[in-house]
Amino acid sequence: MSVPENLKYAKSHEWVRDDGDGVVTVGISDFAQEKMTELVYVELPEADREIEAGDELAVVESVKSASDIYSPVSGTVIEANTALEDDPTLVNSAPYSDGWMFQIRLSDPAKLDALMNAADYEKLISE
Repeated sequence: MSVPENLKYAKSHEWVRDDGDGVVTVGISDFAQEKMTELVYVELPEADREIEAGDELAVVESVKSASDIYSPVSGTVIEANTALEDDPTLVNSAPYSDGWMFQIRLSDPAKLDALMNAADYEKLISE
């Protein structure tokens, strides 16, 4: 199970990559996609949606269950990965690259520090 060092993580198993320009890319962790098994449907947020950290922002459905995806940060959705609409299994095969879910322009970049680093996330998922 992969936990890249360059990402931040939420307790709800979303990862955040700081793209360095006030924008972050968000997806679900390898741990989360593995627990869900093969995804069959992804409902993504609309662009220009204002969100707060903790808001439900997307839904993923697998052969086992449906799960809400929460925003780990506050800001404005600027883009969703529409490739997932045609191939939701990208989340399974490449959760940290092609399987990203949405991008957010941060309202407060300092809030990224409240998320877990890779070591803390590894502790969480090993419990």
